[in-house]
Amino acid sequence: MELNFPLAEEPDDFAREAGRKLFAAPVEFLKGVVAMSGLPPADRIEVCFAGRSNVGKSSLINALTNRRNLARASNTPGRTQEINYFTTQDGPYLVDLPGYGFAQAPVAVVAKWQALLKNYLSGRATLRRAFVLIDTRHGVKAVDEEILKLLDRSAVTFQVVMTKADKVSAKDREKVLTQVRQALSKHPAAYPEIVLTSSEKGEGIETLRAIIAGLD
Repeated sequence: MELNFPLAEEPDDFAREAGRKLFAAPVEFLKGVVAMSGLPPADRIEVCFAGRSNVGKSSLINALTNRRNLARASNTPGRTQEINYFTTQDGPYLVDLPGYGFAQAPVAVVAKWQALLKNYLSGRATLRRAFVLIDTRHGVKAVDEEILKLLDRSAVTFQVVMTKADKVSAKDREKVLTQVRQALSKHPAAYPEIVLTSSEKGEGIETLRAIIAGLD
């Protein structure tokens, strides 16, 4: 039976408060990692954020944590060249993965980043969920499919987070959601709910906070 991947519902009061408390507490940058040997101790669960360059990953992390400059946003594709770790208080690591799909970086640099990304996704036992960011203006592209297939092979549960939802009309949003749902139906590791967000307007941020706070 094909999953229809509904939008995640608004959290109940308990889940909303758990998410609020998690992200109201200190969130700190821990380190940038350029090789698997540099990963911090696997002493807690972690969630990661993956997406094409300029999908709005840094803006989403900043919105989640209610901190303007925790993750550095840039208009330059491929600026994030490391796996960036952030700590939450008594909660999971938040892991900002290098953006993929950039065309302007040197081939050797791209290959290095891709290798690190693949090694991390396939080899981190404490990774509970990967949040794959998809631009609501564009839907799932071929370069996204590469990551989704890797997550399938690695048996890492991933959940799609649609970004920049405020940038499209309601009609166009539904068209893109249909395309995304069709794409996700082919991936066994896909979590069967989509989170629709706008970092600028705050849409879906409480929902995503609650989802992260509820993981164990």
